[in-house]
Amino acid sequence: MLPPDTKVGFIGIGAMGEPMARTLLRNGYAVTAAVHRRRERLERLLPDGLRESGDAAAVAAASNVVIICVPDAPQVEGVFFSAGGLLRGAAPDTLFIDMSTISPVATRAIAQRVRDAGHRFIDAPVSGGPQRAKDGTLTIMVGGSAEDFARAKPLLQALGSCTHLGPVGMGETVKLVNQVMISIIMLANAEGLTFAQRAGADVSEVRKVIATATGANYLLENWLPKTWFAGRFDGGFAMDLLRKDLRAALDAAREAEMPMPASDLAYQIFTAQSEKGDGALDYSAVVKFYERNG
Repeated sequence: MLPPDTKVGFIGIGAMGEPMARTLLRNGYAVTAAVHRRRERLERLLPDGLRESGDAAAVAAASNVVIICVPDAPQVEGVFFSAGGLLRGAAPDTLFIDMSTISPVATRAIAQRVRDAGHRFIDAPVSGGPQRAKDGTLTIMVGGSAEDFARAKPLLQALGSCTHLGPVGMGETVKLVNQVMISIIMLANAEGLTFAQRAGADVSEVRKVIATATGANYLLENWLPKTWFAGRFDGGFAMDLLRKDLRAALDAAREAEMPMPASDLAYQIFTAQSEKGDGALDYSAVVKFYERNG
């Protein structure tokens, strides 16, 4: 288990990383970070006690556990293996927790290189969005050895509910299961409700009925009322991030020689709408694909 004087490094103070780091600070952890993309997010945490270092190597040198939360596998690789990367400054046996959502294929390759350098590694992607990161109620899916999970568990529990799912890469696998499912369910909602709308039905009444029928789902009941039904698509979960996750799932499926035709179709539809300029909007903006082509 992590000692009470654990020094936490954090790389990736972004939309998720900022509230996650603030939650750790609120729980009494000493947190050191370096700018990864946007300095203003890091600066907002300085009054809360965040310590700033010059680069990833310096963050690692100041820490005995380091959290990484960056967009995709190339960024994770850069954070670890670049000239100023984490491995340049890490003391032996540093525990690295990658909370990015990337391909499990890439995760396993990165983990092997990190372990070969004398360190520990778990993958721990999250679900829940910035608000649940702020509240410390994220769902955290963990892949790694039982020993490394036990060591990381107290820290992860400050951020939410964590479950050990198997060896390295299994956290990413289960996170991608979630992403596959929400992408297809979102399309089902958008397609079904646009069909109802085009037929002349009152969509608000249709939603109430479906909420009591077998088509009920979390996105219909909790997500779409804040986006599509509210006439806005800003904030939320960016369509291009979902596309990135679907691409990672399809890459892993190809390695496993498993067909995923519904996921492939979902990727194509979200990509078509992203190319219309909606990639930065919440992924529920995919409803425009149906409205435009209906």
